[in-house]
Amino acid sequence: MTTALTPRARNHEGLGPLASRVVHANEMDWEPIRYPGCYVKTLMVDPKQGLLTVLLKMDPGAQLPDHEHTLVEQTYMLEGRLVDLDGPEKGLEVGPGEFVWRPAGSRHSAWTPEGGLMLAVFQVPNKFFEQDGSVVDLVGNAWGTKWGHVVA
Repeated sequence: MTTALTPRARNHEGLGPLASRVVHANEMDWEPIRYPGCYVKTLMVDPKQGLLTVLLKMDPGAQLPDHEHTLVEQTYMLEGRLVDLDGPEKGLEVGPGEFVWRPAGSRHSAWTPEGGLMLAVFQVPNKFFEQDGSVVDLVGNAWGTKWGHVVA
């Protein structure tokens, strides 16, 4: 039985365990995440397995600070550009219609000079490294407490 869900998807109420889940993303609100100018629409999350699929929107100049891709991350750019600010591929740009996947253990920070819209698929959410030494997920949960069981 699946433990996956789409938060606040009223049309999923009462569906059987094997029923397909249609997500009306255009009807969903953008939710701000921990980092200014960054918003998500959570299409699917499975807290037990660690899977997370989101639409990610970033305002012009918005940044995703220092983070590690704990397992594989896949990103398909719909609009704008995503640019690596640092890390081993500093300056790497991904634009509309391009797809990038990042191996487990890769680490960098990224930004969108003119803003961006992308579909991001995580095997487990990224680890963000805060200045105070804490490690959190994209909404500020303690990463180890929320997701550590997936990679243990």
